[in-house]
Amino acid sequence: MFDSVVLRQLAPLLVATLVAGCAGLPVGFEKNPSTALPNPQDTSLGRIVQASLPSDASSGFRLLPTGGFAFDTRIALARRAERTLDVQYYLFHDDEAGRALGREVLAAALRGVRVRVLLDDIATEGKDQMFAQLSAHPNLEVRVFNPFAGGRLRMFTRVLAAAGDFDRINHRMHNKLFVADNAMAITGGRNIGNEYFMQGSASNFIDLDVFAAGAIVPKMSAVFDAFWNSEYAYPASAFAHLKLDDVPLAPEPAGMSAAALTETRDPLGYGPISTELGSGKLALEVASATVVADAPSKVAGLTEETRADTVSSNIVRLMTSAETEVMVISPYFVPGKIGMKAIRAMSARGIRMIVLTNSLAANDSPLVHVGYARYRREMLEQGVQLYELSPTRAQKRGRLGLFGSSHASLHAKVVAVDRKRLFVGSLNLDARSARTNTEMGLLIDSPTMAGQLVELLQADHDESSYRLRLSAKTGGLEWVAIDDGVEVIYTSEPDVGVLFNFGLWLLAPLAPEELL
Repeated sequence: MFDSVVLRQLAPLLVATLVAGCAGLPVGFEKNPSTALPNPQDTSLGRIVQASLPSDASSGFRLLPTGGFAFDTRIALARRAERTLDVQYYLFHDDEAGRALGREVLAAALRGVRVRVLLDDIATEGKDQMFAQLSAHPNLEVRVFNPFAGGRLRMFTRVLAAAGDFDRINHRMHNKLFVADNAMAITGGRNIGNEYFMQGSASNFIDLDVFAAGAIVPKMSAVFDAFWNSEYAYPASAFAHLKLDDVPLAPEPAGMSAAALTETRDPLGYGPISTELGSGKLALEVASATVVADAPSKVAGLTEETRADTVSSNIVRLMTSAETEVMVISPYFVPGKIGMKAIRAMSARGIRMIVLTNSLAANDSPLVHVGYARYRREMLEQGVQLYELSPTRAQKRGRLGLFGSSHASLHAKVVAVDRKRLFVGSLNLDARSARTNTEMGLLIDSPTMAGQLVELLQADHDESSYRLRLSAKTGGLEWVAIDDGVEVIYTSEPDVGVLFNFGLWLLAPLAPEELL
């Protein structure tokens, strides 16, 4: 039992937390609308785009498969931005990578660049004062999306204060977008944090972004503007408890640095974009593309009208349009009834489908794996080629920069169709991304880039993952690994213990698919 003294100390905090939650979100704050830079061609980045593409109506792209290049490109864009910098993320960690990029973003504001930072409120506990202080600078503003109403110092008190508001706070902004001068942008699967850029000491994510330049970027910025100006985005200063003066701010020293980039070429043969920016011209794949994004209002719930135009519904239509082949890379793959209907239809038409997802041992959300496992047998029966990433085997392979990591986990979200079209974005193929979180990404028509994706996948999946199949003898699941050209067969979830499997089996009935 709790000591009475401890209870007396906790009581005021708990009461205050509940009162704050009941009081609701702040009102009466100042919130000025703003939009992206109207003439990106008048900036240095805009002129580099013009030198790199055949016309102002063209768009150019490049995949960013390695963490080092992905981080270096963000740093380079922040340093070269002259007019505007827009930053939108689900997670922005307070670690070496986060602080290093944060310093560059702040340095941009200090030299006169208008900086807008929009963060989902899921992991901002205890940061209200810091965000408010940053927003006191005339060139920088931080907003939080769909915020928790009370108990903001700790996650525990936030959740407690939101006990009667779960349906709202369960919806999160999962978008990832970084735009410089409305001329160049990065979107994809990476949040901001060490593990997304292969800098984690214990574990890292295999991830993928796409760099975009040219005519497509203003359309990406329009997504940012819609979220920034929406009723669900709150100025961070609205949650600050103290009045903050316009204090001088300066970037802090130390931490991760772009100078630490050791790669000269990525697996696709490209050099760093930061180097090419210095030369005034970029090597880009010119292609047509479409921005797909959920509306900010998705956090209030889907209607029949809005359900038809979500990122998830667009990706289902992309997959079912296939003529020969669909390749899927997703950390979470829970097809559900709609997905299985599409899989059966594709199977009936003879469409080859290849899926790479996390194994149970690699999955950072084991309960989501439960949802996926429910569909494995039927997917295999429908002819789907299933591969599950092994955290230890991927680390040994090391192709995507995983050297020094003791644990690897898949985080990229990509779909390629007929080796001609591909989607790169924030969407996981599960119920949460489909119904609950907001997502965004790019649909790109490019046989070259689709082929690059196939090359990356095929170079790694045999030695970094398990191929699943149904046993010819027992009909049970088998996980097949290749070690030095020799098949090794497992008949239960590899790389995890019996007790872990048993505990997950007990929890499975308590994990409804719509909440995974």
